[in-house]
Amino acid sequence: MFSGRVALVTGASGGIGRRIAERLAEAGAAVVLAYGANADPAQQLASDIANDGGRAIAIGADLTDAQDTERLADTAEQALGPIDILVANAGTGSRTDYQDVDAEAFDEVLAVNLRAPFLLARKVLPGMRERGFGRILFTSSLAAFTGGTVGPHYAASKAGLHGITHHLATRVAADGVTVNAIAPALIEDTGLLPGDPGELAQRVPVGRLGRPEEVADLAIAMLANGYLTNQVVLLDGGMHPR
Repeated sequence: MFSGRVALVTGASGGIGRRIAERLAEAGAAVVLAYGANADPAQQLASDIANDGGRAIAIGADLTDAQDTERLADTAEQALGPIDILVANAGTGSRTDYQDVDAEAFDEVLAVNLRAPFLLARKVLPGMRERGFGRILFTSSLAAFTGGTVGPHYAASKAGLHGITHHLATRVAADGVTVNAIAPALIEDTGLLPGDPGELAQRVPVGRLGRPEEVADLAIAMLANGYLTNQVVLLDGGMHPR
């Protein structure tokens, strides 16, 4: 499906990022596994992919730093070649009352969740357009639609991704580049669950939390479809019908 393509996946140490990276590798892509502070899982995954006959490299980057974010894109392309697929999945946020979100906390979350995805897209889009192929997928959240429970900074960062998605998609579609966002909610093994898993599962109409592999299933389908662009697709077990 993606043989000969190079993919950059941020947040590759976490549950969702790891599963998407695995699926991309299985589909033939060479994968750059970007991580923040948690190097071991990304490096182990790179080793696993290589042992299975694929190509992968793990690269650390501080996404709160704009220069380091842009360095990540450059280093990725130097290592494996021009980026054809960008999955901007890395995210941060901890449950915080709005009164406790000061300027520093607000800026940090927006730097990782919103600014970094844009900067990475900005770096890779010219090459995608020149080659006539590209896929960009941002990881949003149900919180972008509802405000969520993590905090206003988190919800704002995810809602901002929708604006970036729509802005970019309309400008690059004719060049063979799609830009979409996937918006999961209450997914196991992500480190961002805003409460007790058992209690949270009771809020989901399907009666359970989502699984990272289910997010990866939808992500791969979106990345494979050249006619799907300018869309934000919810994956929330029926919590927010629209």
